[in-house]
Amino acid sequence: MATEAQGGDEGGLAFHPMDQFIVTPLFGDGEVGTFTITNVTLWMAIALLAIIALLVLGTSKRETVPGRVQSIAELAYGFVHKMVEDVAGKDGVKYFPYIMTLFMFIVFANFLGLIPTAFTVTSHIAVTGVLALLVFLTVTVLGFVKNGAKFLGLFWVSSAPVALRPVLAIIEIISYFVRPVSHSVRLMGNMMAGHAVMKVFAGFSQVAVIAPVSILAVTAMYGLEVLVAFIQAYVFTILTCVYLKDALHPSH
Repeated sequence: MATEAQGGDEGGLAFHPMDQFIVTPLFGDGEVGTFTITNVTLWMAIALLAIIALLVLGTSKRETVPGRVQSIAELAYGFVHKMVEDVAGKDGVKYFPYIMTLFMFIVFANFLGLIPTAFTVTSHIAVTGVLALLVFLTVTVLGFVKNGAKFLGLFWVSSAPVALRPVLAIIEIISYFVRPVSHSVRLMGNMMAGHAVMKVFAGFSQVAVIAPVSILAVTAMYGLEVLVAFIQAYVFTILTCVYLKDALHPSH
């Protein structure tokens, strides 16, 4: 939030929109170590519990005419299942549980981050980077297991002129190894940027002259962030499906 600045900036406003992304110990004020329970740990655990509540407890008493919770769970299941089948094909459906887990974790983490005073775990590259790296390693190993050396055909554009194929192969290899970077930074960047902008607008609400405009801006940004929270989970998941398709059917 905006606060009155001290010292040389007296009378002005100081904004600290990035403070909301600081990782802090959940108990005590010591340094964050390898096994320290932090605010990130807490909100990741809450996301997991919320997923269990929706998909396990919410569907434990399945009914012909579903209630609200069961309907949401069935919609999520059907949405991701259709995405996997449409993008990765019938062969990709067997990997649906992994992709469903990814989608549900990201979408819940994104939406929980919109709760006031909550922590958006997907705004940290340490979280999105691990998710993207797991996808990268999984599809790479799967590609070699399923296709053997034929998986290298992913980098050889046979439809291009012979003289260009070596150059294109180098480009394809570079773009392949850049995948986990772009995959993780896209999600992290969008979540961090949106929350930072909301924090700045919220800071201006303390200035009486522009407070009404600031409140309207925060409201509009919040509505946009609700949409972004879902879209970014969808983008991360559909890219995972595309990478899975490449692993299952590597030839150009």
